[in-house]
Amino acid sequence: METAHYILVIIVSTVLTIFLIALIVLILLAIKLIKQFKHIADRAEKAVESVESAGEILKNTSGPLAIFKFGRNIIKQYQTKDSKKGK
Repeated sequence: METAHYILVIIVSTVLTIFLIALIVLILLAIKLIKQFKHIADRAEKAVESVESAGEILKNTSGPLAIFKFGRNIIKQYQTKDSKKGK
């Protein structure tokens, strides 16, 4: 009966050792994955900041651009009226 106990102890200890090694590997993989998520989040934050700054620039230039377009439309209208008068 003593040999059966020793065999069971050996089996249980090897199974626990395998689980411990597997757990260590999984923890290391999780740490790598978390670092990658952090890197992706940093890149996404930079992209959002650049889009935000581009939106701010467009917002600041939309007023002058609208005035320019309005002036251009007035000039085009006069040019088409002049071209119609010439015909």
